[in-house]
Amino acid sequence: MKRAIVIGASSGIGREVAKLLMEAGWTVGVAARREEQLQALHAAAVEQIDVTMADATERLRRLIDKLGGMDLFFYASGVGKQNRQLTEDIELWTVETNGLGFTRMIGEAYRYFAEKGEGHIAAITSIAGTKGLGPAPAYSATKAMQGTYLQALEQQANKRKLKIRITDLRPGFVDTPLLAGDVQYPMMLDPVRVAREILWAVDHRRHIRIIDWKYRLLTALWRRLPRCLWRHLPI
Repeated sequence: MKRAIVIGASSGIGREVAKLLMEAGWTVGVAARREEQLQALHAAAVEQIDVTMADATERLRRLIDKLGGMDLFFYASGVGKQNRQLTEDIELWTVETNGLGFTRMIGEAYRYFAEKGEGHIAAITSIAGTKGLGPAPAYSATKAMQGTYLQALEQQANKRKLKIRITDLRPGFVDTPLLAGDVQYPMMLDPVRVAREILWAVDHRRHIRIIDWKYRLLTALWRRLPRCLWRHLPI
């Protein structure tokens, strides 16, 4: 029996991935801050988890016990907001959630799989981690940190001869509640289509997957732009 835990399953990509996993025959445990949103999924196990709280790792272990084990840890929790005025509360909230919360939860999943001897960690980062984005400084910085952290864990697992697979998933703009608001984003992706590509990447054990082809071209261009040109882009 394949068992997966999805963190951030109350809405958006996490919710769609949880549904597709269940359709594919996985036994799924789900978690998020808003527990009431999780009940409608009819998952095998449910736990209320706020990744910014100190008890989040304890609650994750409780969810794993409820499920009877874990083979796949899928992490979709995160926040993001444009902050051109560099409002302090927004920056610190973003770092606390995407930095500390991410490290807390990914680290606990890694430790669990190290004890078990094998497992698969798949996490949503973002193409925003490719370069520093002026409209969302803390968001792009924390997404870069997430990608680097996953890369470091992959290297460490290899050094320790642990059978832990890491998949770094980097979507572009996705039509989810996270991006709801007054700002109009280009090249918006459908969350169901994104979830399907995520499952493909997980099934095919990809190390990094940029979603979708338009964003693969865009980020390839971004990487080639020198800093002297990047800082003058009108974004």
